[in-house]
Amino acid sequence: MRTLLAILAISGMLSMTASLRAEEPIIGHMVYFKLKDQSPAAKQKLVEACKKYLTDHEGTVFFAAGVLGESFDRPVNDREWDVALHLVFKNKAAHDKYAVAERHLKFIDENKANWEKVRVFDSEIAPTK
Repeated sequence: MRTLLAILAISGMLSMTASLRAEEPIIGHMVYFKLKDQSPAAKQKLVEACKKYLTDHEGTVFFAAGVLGESFDRPVNDREWDVALHLVFKNKAAHDKYAVAERHLKFIDENKANWEKVRVFDSEIAPTK
């Protein structure tokens, strides 16, 4: 009987831990680069560098990189950037690991000379079910 109670107690704790983990927010990491050289070739070079160095990091659930959409020119559109990087991580731990990853640091080192300004927007987000 004690063994059964112990198993039930452990089972309940594991279930509660899994539930808490499931409620942990995912992390949206959006980066907007304003380039010194704003030529189409320079923009494409940065997009390709994003693909080379910033894809397939552990804990990444979404990756996209691209250039400013020229047709989006409403008064509310911020147009003070050239290249966007959008990453979503499964949790903050995955984001933090990415932040110090060798490939991420190499991306920064190889591309920062052409950055006039970089804006980073990190947010705790929850997908709808």
